[in-house]
Parts: sequence; C-alpha cells; structure tokens
Amino acid sequence: LVVPRPNTSYDDTTRCVGWRSCEAACAEANKLPEPDLSDSSAFEKERKTTESRLTVINRYQTEKGEVFVKKQCMHCSQPGCVAACLVKAMEKRKEGPVTWKDNCMGCRYCMPSCPFEIPKFEYGSSNPRIQKCSMCWSRLEKGGQPACVEACPEQAAVFGARRKLIEEANKRIYQNPGQYVTQIYGEHEVGGTGYLYLSKVPFEQIGFRTDLGTTPYPEYTKGFLYSVPLVLLLWP
Repeated sequence: LVVPRPNTSYDDTTRCVGWRSCEAACAEANKLPEPDLSDSSAFEKERKTTESRLTVINRYQTEKGEVFVKKQCMHCSQPGCVAACLVKAMEKRKEGPVTWKDNCMGCRYCMPSCPFEIPKFEYGSSNPRIQKCSMCWSRLEKGGQPACVEACPEQAAVFGARRKLIEEANKRIYQNPGQYVTQIYGEHEVGGTGYLYLSKVPFEQIGFRTDLGTTPYPEYTKGFLYSVPLVLLLWP
C-alpha cells in the first residue's frame, strides 16, 4: 500500500513579475469569470480572494522595490476550517488539499475559523456554496498539478511533496545569501501550511500575518469542545 505524501507548492516571490497568468488559469480550471489581465488597476489596492476569484496577485512597495505575491487558500496541515465544520463538508485530504463538499449546512463557521480569511460564501446565489482554492483537487486526482503552478511563465511556483520542497526552498535561501530572508513562510505558521513562500523582504511588508504563532488553530478550541455538551452547540 502506497500512502500519498502531502503535496504542497511554494511560491518564490522574488521570481513573480505580476503577469497574473495564474489568475486566468485558476478561473478557467474552476469555470469562473475570466479576469481582465490588461487591467492595471487591479494593482492599485490590495485584493482579497472572493467567491469568483480564488487566486489573486497583489503588488507591494517594499524596501527592496516592487514585490508581487500570489494569494490563495494556504491548505493548512491542521485546518481551523475543517475542525469548525459540524458536518465535515470541509475535508483535509491526505494528499494535501483542503476541499469543500456540497453537504454543507451553510453555518459558515469555516469563515471566521480561518486565520487567512479565505473561505467565501456565495451570498447572492440561490444555491450558495463556500468557495476557496482546492489546490485543483480534480487535477491532482488525475496525476496533474494545480493550474496556477502550471501556468506560471517564470516558474515562481513549484509543486511537489512538502518535505522535498522545504529542502529545495532551504537550498535556495542558503545558496543565495542576501537574496532571501531566512524564513519559509508556512513551514511552521499555524502548525504548517500546504502553500509555502520565499521572500527577499520581511513577510509583513508583503501582506502576510506574522502574529499567528506555530500552534494549529484547532488546538485552541479542543478544550472547549471537550467540555461543552454537543447539544448546546447544535441547538442554536
């Protein structure tokens, strides 16, 4: 029996040039509205993911010039959204992705439980879903890789087994002194994430939270859930 190893991707923000081809590939793979890549106003303010845009590129002005950063679900190793879901509509796959299923009851507990503010609810739909990046789970099932990784012309995104990508990221850091800060974002944050990042500037300069700590978010609620009878949670 071969147990699949958790897959991940790391984004080298020093290589991203802001072409947004990953946004277009993500929209096509998920059958969402196609973004206008010629619209430079997309970089005028920091964007968050939405129910119709699961991957976005933001531009930041830093001490070392412009830096472009791709944002999507981080696919935490121990996801808060999965722990918060009462009907197991959110699932952490052994292959790496965090996915959503349509047995969702619409409680939306997954939204405030995510430290990265990723799950989005389709408020305007008659049959609403929770929308988020699934790491292109349907493509992974067929042996492929995420559409955003495949579409990157600068190979800023790399996909593979998490352990090997951490080794590769560390190699880039230590073989290129001064080119990167000595940190892989996501290696330890909130217990580890499925998307990792390299940067030439401190991560707070490019929109990342640096106050999350290393404790997985489900650990914060474990004591509460064990001490409160389930009926008191379900009745409201």
